[in-house]
Amino acid sequence: MSHIVWTSELDIGIEVIDNQHRRIVDYINDLHDANQNKDREQIAAVIEQLIEYTLSHFAFEEELQEQAGYPFVKAHQKVHQLFARRVGEFQQRFELGEDVAEPLLTLLRTWLINHIRRDDADYSQLVKDNLMQVKPAKNKPWFKRLFA
Repeated sequence: MSHIVWTSELDIGIEVIDNQHRRIVDYINDLHDANQNKDREQIAAVIEQLIEYTLSHFAFEEELQEQAGYPFVKAHQKVHQLFARRVGEFQQRFELGEDVAEPLLTLLRTWLINHIRRDDADYSQLVKDNLMQVKPAKNKPWFKRLFA
């Protein structure tokens, strides 16, 4: 298995989300490298960072969907929750001494690409349209207003 190479086909057209997806790809590639080096400490660190960052990304993405009135936000949240549970199970197995890096990498690669192309592509236009309609409130960037 090799690194995931980001291509424009994976862009959904929302810069902040595309950048977050690229960062997740970086973590997956970091996990690949740590596994190639058989560095168990590094594998543990990357899994932890990947989970933390991905959960943060999911929350951000779901907030954008809610703000835009995406009708399938609850279903999208459920997909995120199920994925997070699966990755959490891999993390637990790793902590118990099991070598899970290869199957975890396979899951991460497949799931991320499919999720971006199908699930994320489904909401992207609605969220883009909503972001274009958001009026600046006292010159605050739109992402700061989301979390005000």
